[in-house]
Amino acid sequence: MGKNKVAQHFSFFEALKLGPASEGNLAIPVFSHGSMEAELYTPDEVDVQTPHSRDEIYFVVRGKGQFYNGEELIKVETGSFIFVPAGIEHRFENYSKDLAVWVIFYGPEGGE
Repeated sequence: MGKNKVAQHFSFFEALKLGPASEGNLAIPVFSHGSMEAELYTPDEVDVQTPHSRDEIYFVVRGKGQFYNGEELIKVETGSFIFVPAGIEHRFENYSKDLAVWVIFYGPEGGE
């Protein structure tokens, strides 16, 4: 996308309607600007994601569960904020069927 001249807004419920994710992608692409990509992730029964090449942020917008942060499982719930550096193993585990998270990828390959 080109330079935006106004603030952008994307509703969680509108983003859900864009799904499901296309083949080969675990999340639904919603918006991108510069190096930033915003996606909506609603994992199936097993979170099969692998380490990413860029830094990322998760915002839990619905549901609860646990998040493996590369070393341990931590409790997450609606409202949780999670930062994952590039290259770190991570995944959601033991989560509710309604889990949904905004995922923000940004910065250069390899992380900042």
